[in-house]
Amino acid sequence: MIESLDGPLLVVAGPGSGKTFCLVERTANLLASRDVTPERILISTFTEKAAKELKARISDRLQRAGAKVNPLDLTVGTLHSIFLDIIDEFRAFSSIRRNFTILDQFDQQYFVFQRLPEFREISGLEDFIRPSQNLSSWRVAERLCGYLNKLSEEAVLPESLATATATELQILGEAYALYQTLLGQYNYIDFSSIQVEVLRLLQLTEVAEQLCDRFDYLMIDEYQDTNTIQERIILKLGSRHNNICVVGDDDQALYRFRGASIRNILGFPKRFPEGACQQIYLTKNYRSHPDIVDFYNRWMDLADWQGNDRSYRFPKAIEAAGDDRAKRPVVFKVSGEDGEENWASETVAFLTKLHGDGIIKDWNQVAFLFRSVRNPKVTQFANDLEAAGIPIYAPRSNMYFERDEIRLMIGAFMFLFPQYGSIRASREGMQLDVWAYFDRCLGDFITHLKAGSDEQVAAWAKDKAKLHLALLENTNYSFANLFYDLIQFPTFSRYLGEDLTHAGVRDSRPARNLAKFSRLLNKYEYLYNVIVIQPDRLERDLLTLFNYFLRFLWDGGIEEYEDEAEYAPSGCVSFMTIHQSKGLEFPIVVAGSLDAVPRRQQSPLDDLLEAEFGEGEPFEPLDRIKTFDFWRLFYTAYSRAQNMLVLSCQENTPKARGQRNVPSQYFQPVYTPLKGWRELHFDPGAVKLATVKEANLKHSYSFTSDVLIFEACPQQYRFFKDLEFAPVRTNAILFGTLVHQTIEDIHKAVLRGDEQKVTTEQIDQWFRSNYANISQKERVYLGEPVLRIARRHVATYVDRERNNWHRLCEAEVELSLLKDDYVLTGNVDLIQAEDGAWEIIDFKTEKKPDLVDDAEKLARYRRQLQIYAHLFEEKRGVRVDRMALYYTGEEAGNPRITFNRETADIEGTIDQVDSVIGKIVYKDYGLRERPEKLCKNCDFRSFCDMTFCRA
Repeated sequence: MIESLDGPLLVVAGPGSGKTFCLVERTANLLASRDVTPERILISTFTEKAAKELKARISDRLQRAGAKVNPLDLTVGTLHSIFLDIIDEFRAFSSIRRNFTILDQFDQQYFVFQRLPEFREISGLEDFIRPSQNLSSWRVAERLCGYLNKLSEEAVLPESLATATATELQILGEAYALYQTLLGQYNYIDFSSIQVEVLRLLQLTEVAEQLCDRFDYLMIDEYQDTNTIQERIILKLGSRHNNICVVGDDDQALYRFRGASIRNILGFPKRFPEGACQQIYLTKNYRSHPDIVDFYNRWMDLADWQGNDRSYRFPKAIEAAGDDRAKRPVVFKVSGEDGEENWASETVAFLTKLHGDGIIKDWNQVAFLFRSVRNPKVTQFANDLEAAGIPIYAPRSNMYFERDEIRLMIGAFMFLFPQYGSIRASREGMQLDVWAYFDRCLGDFITHLKAGSDEQVAAWAKDKAKLHLALLENTNYSFANLFYDLIQFPTFSRYLGEDLTHAGVRDSRPARNLAKFSRLLNKYEYLYNVIVIQPDRLERDLLTLFNYFLRFLWDGGIEEYEDEAEYAPSGCVSFMTIHQSKGLEFPIVVAGSLDAVPRRQQSPLDDLLEAEFGEGEPFEPLDRIKTFDFWRLFYTAYSRAQNMLVLSCQENTPKARGQRNVPSQYFQPVYTPLKGWRELHFDPGAVKLATVKEANLKHSYSFTSDVLIFEACPQQYRFFKDLEFAPVRTNAILFGTLVHQTIEDIHKAVLRGDEQKVTTEQIDQWFRSNYANISQKERVYLGEPVLRIARRHVATYVDRERNNWHRLCEAEVELSLLKDDYVLTGNVDLIQAEDGAWEIIDFKTEKKPDLVDDAEKLARYRRQLQIYAHLFEEKRGVRVDRMALYYTGEEAGNPRITFNRETADIEGTIDQVDSVIGKIVYKDYGLRERPEKLCKNCDFRSFCDMTFCRA
């Protein structure tokens, strides 16, 4: 794989076979042996975490080799992130307007839910997407989103659906067209639509010519989990040379439910002329004990993978690299005895035995893997283990709303608005499951108040509740402001101490959960345009907040914080889904969900699309797909184990109707022969466990978004940047953004060679479009006089600089530099050059400041320019001669303030930045003195008044 560089290459990489090592070495070999720059190599990974880790490993490898290239110039990321960069670069050709909003899964479902009445006007749609009248509107929206995403992922156009033979597809075609119209109307984009837009751009000759010539080599990891539209884009991007290397394992294909197609990897060689695609198998496992490898090979052999004319699996058998056959426990079972209901107690006994004997040295050496960690039995199992003293880390276990801090916060909001209880039933006989939860939260908060441990919050909350119950006029605060008022009191501030929030993932969990709640409130107020609490709409706002927004979040579940740099936090046993564990490894894997049986993942739409648009016969027999996917899922689970693989369940023989065999019949052939852990001897001298690897990640920091914020107030940085609380008090910078973006449009047109398009009419169009998009997204507006001033800024700039367009080199340049412990980034507005002299320019949409009165501000700007100059010089290997601030609001005099480059100054600034980022990395947020100017408008002012001292 490392030496096979040219032409199409399929690498079938078994678990633990050194795939990432090979990708790193192949990249280094390409840069060393081919005349190729890093920018012309594309590497895609399945997750952002994997992308960061791959970048770090490639960087370390190139540094060791003394390579003279910047590894950060490689195009490394998920396919979605790479596609977003393409859309941004070719914005002039894109149907997606600037300042778009990306909808996550919840956002998309809520967006569709709010507009279901429009979708229901499509004849026949309701019957197709609502098979049962018992299905709630929220679930109908979820089902419809799945169908809409599937159409995008299969690259099916609305026009094709309109002429389909199946009536259901015609109906969905109308829904799909309506959905795309709504997305455009609100300037939204979802993850599936990102791919649709890139494929559309690739069908434009001018864009395709540039993009297809952009990359000389493409490497696509986890290819078994790509979908149809991603494959089409990848093949198009590499179509001029076919230097496409895809890496994956068909046995670990897990994402069919998200639109992934196993056809992509199994059929990849047939996308090229016969014999053109080289195939390499990586089958030596460097991760697992030989007995574990033997076990999951036997598991795969239990399934029938053969068809009439093909195999639905690449023929391979994984071999263990080591030959350790010493007699010690490796694969065994830890289960509750049938009829005894002792699964948790047996598991606790096993874990405490190994921990007490010193075999388990850190609880993070153990991971429990399940099909779902939201299953009530799994949740109860985790609670039982935690009650017995086993610390559990399960951020995806649907426990967010059960955490004390969240129940207290929701209870506090119910207490603050006592009228909700009497108005929540908007129709007679209405009953929602979530109301019992809300009532429990209110009860928890009242119990807390009666305990008398926080008399301040009790007095404050009672006064507010009386005010809200008889509200007659608008308040000067919103729900989000009330959240920050509550945070000041010990009831909640006790969760925010630095000793807790930065002690570890479990200790910081309450603070991060509260931060997430602040973001949820922020999202709610944005969705319903809540600015302040108003008496004439208070009841409606309470109903939408509790009966809709929080109810749907509670119903769907929320994941808690996960530190991407620490997938298995020290001191905790991990509970995770098998999907979540993919790409990871653990010394001890306890595989659960042994009651599972194969289940169909295809929707009715899958069958319709296959019949209408499929390439001949279905790639896999439809009746066998669920079995194939079942075997792949548990193969992935078993192959995570390094030293011990444990099968675990509460054994059961059916004794009444509705019960079933546990383990199910599918596991019996591999489960039954295993010995129970009590039959085995665990010798601490012979049983050695690996340690969990630390993630090799380097975080990115910028001067403006990190250094300046930290210097202004380390505590603000802690709350808003590290813990990610959502600020309520944000400064609207619509004016500056509008001028800046319009000038950027002008620069991009000139750099494309379209200087003739920079006319008054075109500038007006850019200006109006930018204003419409920004104001729609931010919901902030400018009066006509202010708009005229902003337009004059742009016009004055064009009049001054039109004769200097030849000096433009690059606009909106993203720069990055690899440091020892982090990555330093920056974004330069404009780079100009003339007669070999380079100049960096940063735009300011204000009048030119006084050099004396504003000396402190100018010094800060100068440091920023010095950082940009340093980044640009390191990236391009040139010397920056001048650095300039350009003030678009300066009408009469010289709009520039120019600084000459001084090496000593730049080096001093870099040293200062290293020092500040060092404090950020080590979470040194000590505050010597409160910055009074910042405190006045800070959401945490009341918290700091109570916790530190008054400003």
